[in-house]
Formats: sequence, structure tokens, C-alpha cells
Amino acid sequence: MLAVGKNKIVTSSDKKKGKAESIDGHVGNQIRQRRALMGMTQEHLADSVGITFQQIQKYENGANRVSAGRLFEFSKILGVPVSFFFENFIPGADGKKHALLSGLSDSGQSKFEGPDNVMDLKETTELVRVYYSIQDPKLRKNLFNFLKTMAESLKEQDGK
Repeated sequence: MLAVGKNKIVTSSDKKKGKAESIDGHVGNQIRQRRALMGMTQEHLADSVGITFQQIQKYENGANRVSAGRLFEFSKILGVPVSFFFENFIPGADGKKHALLSGLSDSGQSKFEGPDNVMDLKETTELVRVYYSIQDPKLRKNLFNFLKTMAESLKEQDGK
């Protein structure tokens, strides 16, 4: 396949074999996060669209590109708009280690210490799932405020 790049023609053989394109990794990561957040297995998602769970693994790892039609199917099954799969995409960044935009300060530095993207952690997914399993919105908000106050208090203690 030929494509016109900046001042040169790029063929598909010029791309590194076996290396995911940045957008493919990002889309796969978004699929994984949403699926996990819903408590859905790779097998269940695969069955829902009539493919093997190995194909889901390849999509999630960015090894295989997700077609527009398949992305549309995933959006319906996962209950998100197609645009969800492209949210927070940073061109040129590794799809799995892109910066979490909401965690960046004005200077572009991370506000928190830890992994590049806390959304990649299983603990984060479990925490969000448990949080939203609390049916009472007022109780959920109180829990949120408690955790926020605790984090701010610990931050102040660390600053002293």
C-alpha cells in the first residue's frame, strides 16, 4: 500500500512489523477499560460480536486494527458513543501509556505520582465499579467527598 508522507512516499513495508500504531493501541486500551469497567469478559464481548476471544485480545493489545463496523458494534455493546474510543488520544504517544489528560496540570506535568495512566490499573477499575454499585447518589457523593478530604489532608501532611 502506498501513502504520501511528508516529502516522501511511505509504503506499508516501511512500517515496523508487529508494532501497533499509536491510535490502534489507544482504541484497544479504551475497549479494554470499558469492558473491564462493565465487568464483561473478553469471551462475552467476543460472543456478542461473533468472533473469538483471541481476536478481542489482539484488538485490546493494538496488534489488530478495529474496523469501523466492528467499532460501531463495540460501541453499542459497551454502551458508549464511537467517539469514546478516541477520547484523550495524543498523536505520537504510546496507546497504552498516553498521558491521562485530566491528570495534567497547566504545565503539562502530572498532578499525581504513580503509573503513567492510573486508568490502566485493575484496582482503579474495581474501585470505580464498586463506587457506582452504591445506588444512593447522596451516599455516593458523601463517600467521594470523604475520600477527597482524606487525600487533601494527607497531601497537606506530606507538605509539612
